[in-house]
Amino acid sequence: MQLTADEEKSLNGDQGETVSSAYRILLAIGEATDAEKLVPIKWVHISGVNYNTIGDSGVQFLEKFSSNAKVAVKTTINPMGFDRNKTNRLSENFVKKQMSIVKSFEAIGTIPSFTCIPYEIFDIPEKGSMVSFAESNAAVFSNSMLGLLTNKESSLSALASSVTGKAPLSDLRIEEFRRPKVVIKPNFKLETELDYGLLGYFAGKVVRDSCVAFESVAVKPGDIKMKSVSAAIGTSGSCGMFTLGEKAEEVISYGKEECNIIKDELNTSEDGDLITLGSPQLGMNELNLLDKLLEGKKFTKRCLIYCARAIHKQATQIGLIDRIERAGGEFICDSCTCLTPLVTRDEVDSVITNSIKGAYYLNRSNRLGVSLKDLMTIVKEYTNQK
Repeated sequence: MQLTADEEKSLNGDQGETVSSAYRILLAIGEATDAEKLVPIKWVHISGVNYNTIGDSGVQFLEKFSSNAKVAVKTTINPMGFDRNKTNRLSENFVKKQMSIVKSFEAIGTIPSFTCIPYEIFDIPEKGSMVSFAESNAAVFSNSMLGLLTNKESSLSALASSVTGKAPLSDLRIEEFRRPKVVIKPNFKLETELDYGLLGYFAGKVVRDSCVAFESVAVKPGDIKMKSVSAAIGTSGSCGMFTLGEKAEEVISYGKEECNIIKDELNTSEDGDLITLGSPQLGMNELNLLDKLLEGKKFTKRCLIYCARAIHKQATQIGLIDRIERAGGEFICDSCTCLTPLVTRDEVDSVITNSIKGAYYLNRSNRLGVSLKDLMTIVKEYTNQK
């Protein structure tokens, strides 16, 4: 891989050991992915912010890394493990380690966004802009619906890009790899966000290329169904992009049988002790829909709603939060359903959710049963008239 003279100097330590190590990371990734060079990027989104994700070794690494580095481009960060205003149910050790992570990211100059849906909060660069997104749903959604160019980065590669402002020119940053070789054709009508999530999870499992096409799937770019597809694809495989309506060499049929196999893998309980919504975090579209569905009703089970603090603030200003809370919803900011320490087997055996990604992690990491239902069904089955 060819480096510029300035990049060579930074690699050799002219900007300090931390930046040098970041260039070594990018160089290794670039060589592994046959990149010809590094390219400037406009935005980085970093994962690995939750203490449950990176553990003690990650805490120590970030403390050292942040002591001598600053971000070179706009850098936003993923959810952490709890709501900064609601720490009373967590261990002192977890809070201490989580806040160390937060301080490290603050020290290098990241924006304390604590969100997995940065594309719903921040201004989007022009179509075709190079970015570096580590959060899988954000990478898939941005490639597919916004026309941004990013690979599915790791937390480490995104961190390296944040302090260098560079990323390898490879894979989904190249037009050739953004053309699908496989098209998946549903042979039944998809209706709910859960239907689309199951399709996405199937696609991630069966497609090994960077991009997949969906036939007979046509919804608006801002639709929550596309968010569900993006999160599910990012959960089950390495595919980092989808297109709608394009032709491809190979056609894979997706029918009720395939759908049921996927659902049986993730749907491990008939019911649940509480409801969790928000993986990815809920945005204004989902909150508006939830508010409409809850009109005149109240949850009969505890319902945790994860959303970004910026979204919570916006929704508060127009009365959404107050109305949903009166219906029994409990909001948790800065965090999300995935790898949450707020839902454990100490208190519940199973959880109700409409999130494919949430179901995956609640099953595998939290060791909880999961009852998968779409949002409309959840409100219908778990509310009473006020």
